[in-house]
Amino acid sequence: MSEVLKALDEVPAVCLVGPRQVGKTTLALAVAEQRRAVYLDLESEQDRAKLADPEAYLAQHLGELVILDELHRVPRLFPVLRGMIDRMRRQGKRAGGYLLLGSAGLGLLRQSGESLAGRVRFLELAPFSVLEPTGRSLEELWLRGGFPESLLAASNSQSLRWRQDFIRTYLEREIPQFGPRVPAEALRRLWTMLAHLQGAVLNSSELARNLGLDVRTVNRYLDLLTDLFLVRRLQPWFSNIGKRLVRSPRLYLRDSGLVHALLQIQDLEGLLAHPVVGASWEGFVIENLAACAPDGTSLYFYRTVGGAESDLLLFLPDGTRWIVEIKRSLAPRPERGFYSACQDLKPTHAFVVYPGNERYPLEGGIEAINLVDLARELRGLSQAS
Repeated sequence: MSEVLKALDEVPAVCLVGPRQVGKTTLALAVAEQRRAVYLDLESEQDRAKLADPEAYLAQHLGELVILDELHRVPRLFPVLRGMIDRMRRQGKRAGGYLLLGSAGLGLLRQSGESLAGRVRFLELAPFSVLEPTGRSLEELWLRGGFPESLLAASNSQSLRWRQDFIRTYLEREIPQFGPRVPAEALRRLWTMLAHLQGAVLNSSELARNLGLDVRTVNRYLDLLTDLFLVRRLQPWFSNIGKRLVRSPRLYLRDSGLVHALLQIQDLEGLLAHPVVGASWEGFVIENLAACAPDGTSLYFYRTVGGAESDLLLFLPDGTRWIVEIKRSLAPRPERGFYSACQDLKPTHAFVVYPGNERYPLEGGIEAINLVDLARELRGLSQAS
């Protein structure tokens, strides 16, 4: 909450984005307890009715913090908000006017690019990370994912039912309102196929062929799943090193719990015996490091046709370059391709993330480290900036 309050002290509007059920509303209501605020849920007909004349209503609350939940559902408000923010500024109030919440990223960005440029700061609220004091073990967080209702459920079976309901809600309600009409069953097959292909290099043609859809439709839905914070397209790093590089992104479902729900994995024993275990762990590590990295960090993977490869490459705002290999083994040994990638990229730091507890050096200036310790290092950089 401190980051949101800080932003509200610095800019006229803060836009908090993230997937549904991640806790945006809970956070916003906690902010409202700290500030004089008005809260409107734009999924509520009663609250939308208050905005029949949005300019008149917002003018009545010009000296207060106005919280607008699910703003992407009423895009006509953006030009009005621009005018109200400019009016605030003329009255000498330059910060803390609006807290905007939305479950769709690029849609909000496009709207704000037209109307709120220079007036809004975007913050993403991700599911729980390994550094948050949830009272759950790392294994539970990996199995259940980071959505609060899933992670904090009383049992694995209750958690799985919550995630299955979450997926059904997206398939039947959320996704159809944004994209072209495709049967829910086709969308479920696409989502399930992405779970099976966790961490694989994107091949839209193969996905389309297997689903019986055209390539353009598949790509539109991949765009939409990315926009809804459900899929990460991890882009390859290009550099002028004279090598043939893999140029397609890798696809990850961002929440490990959703991967496991789509694959009907009910408990840790089932996960450890499943072929997806390595890719699931890899995606889990990437999402946690992304959540803990400083703002402005760029994430890539690196892979050449010759075999040099890194699971994750982080370019930090201070100019340093961290390269990461991800292993599920308690005795991690970097592959030959990782050493080649280190030679190509000359990183500031090189790590192998593994599920053990001890931190120790490996050959070639590489360090074995557990996920929590590396996440803490990144969070420390965030707090220092």
